[in-house]
Amino acid sequence: MEPLALGWVLLAGTLASTMATNSTQHEGDLGPIKKIAMDMAPRSFDDQYLGCSHLMEARIRKLINYELAKNNAYAYSWSRAAAEWQKRWGNAAHAQALRREQAMALLAYTLPAGLYQQFNAATREGGRSRQHYLHSYHFKGLHFHLTQALRTLKQYQPNYCYQVYRGVKGIRFTAWQHQKVRFGQFTSTSLHKNSALFFGQDTFFSVKTCYGVPIKHFSFYPNENEVLIPPFETFKVISITYNNGRPVISLLSTGKKSNYNCVLVKGRG
Repeated sequence: MEPLALGWVLLAGTLASTMATNSTQHEGDLGPIKKIAMDMAPRSFDDQYLGCSHLMEARIRKLINYELAKNNAYAYSWSRAAAEWQKRWGNAAHAQALRREQAMALLAYTLPAGLYQQFNAATREGGRSRQHYLHSYHFKGLHFHLTQALRTLKQYQPNYCYQVYRGVKGIRFTAWQHQKVRFGQFTSTSLHKNSALFFGQDTFFSVKTCYGVPIKHFSFYPNENEVLIPPFETFKVISITYNNGRPVISLLSTGKKSNYNCVLVKGRG
């Protein structure tokens, strides 16, 4: 383990007392219900890193410790993920499905330590401009490793789509039939409807995703049967119904759309 990475592992003990440790699916903030119109998330940072993964890996190695130093939740989650990776796969005799950093990114994302909320909020706005991404988006490492992890896992079932569900607390999303939309962030869903209902019913999504992949084996909470959808997947709104005034939105995958590619190493593409 690199010295700086080891430092973040040791830091976890100090930070642990300030972080929540109960399970949660990734949304559902407390507070008054907000109304948000679905769209194509034009300000999202949606890079797929097509054709530049090796260049990105070199850049991210230099950036990751800088990003960790700026954010306690990021540092804590990354160190916990490093320790968990070592526990699960550190002494494995055979090759793993994911590289170490990819598996760690998924583990860190599933921790209820405040990282995923910050990360998703930043990702939804991270593509407002190239300059904003380069100078103000401080989750470049996590975004890259998550994107690579989902791509790697997708290769095992390249043509498979999943019927998944997502319950949201505190937000009423609006949309119209046949609208084309994106979530614009890494979006947690569940293979099981009841699991999704547990996390919120102010808006409920029924989603057929063809680019989201199951991450059960790389989660701190495998019983949630999570499928993680990337920010660049596009959907068609099939129907909108209401359950006691709360929207139930059905989405069907229609493909992928990215406004950025390899922006850190090649510029806008």
